[in-house]
Amino acid sequence: MIMPLIKGLKYTLGRFFSKPITIQYPEERREVAPRWRGIHYFNLDESGTNKCVACGLCAAVCPAHCISIKAGEDEEGMRYPISYEINAIRCVYCGFCVEACPVDAIRMSHKYDFTGYNREDFILNIHRLETQDYMDK
Repeated sequence: MIMPLIKGLKYTLGRFFSKPITIQYPEERREVAPRWRGIHYFNLDESGTNKCVACGLCAAVCPAHCISIKAGEDEEGMRYPISYEINAIRCVYCGFCVEACPVDAIRMSHKYDFTGYNREDFILNIHRLETQDYMDK
């Protein structure tokens, strides 16, 4: 009956005199694994334009159906997304969209603390994906 109490006190005293393991968030950020799948962003080419060709593979492979794309064509016949939206609330962060993209246009960051005050904050459109205005750099 007294043995569990002694074991508990021993553990408590051992932790009491050791270095604390608390991270002072948000000043200090935890390092994530290299394969961590955080919030999405667009990979831009050297000229700063979007690489997306609006093929629709990312929307087709998405198990949560959170990606919607509307495609258009320019004068040269090149396809581009007129509208591209990701609903980050519905997203399961599986990474299938990144793997399916033939031109490496969509990527996933290492950001793990994406927050907002209303649902519209979690709708990622072309402008937000290109400028990454929702991410801390």
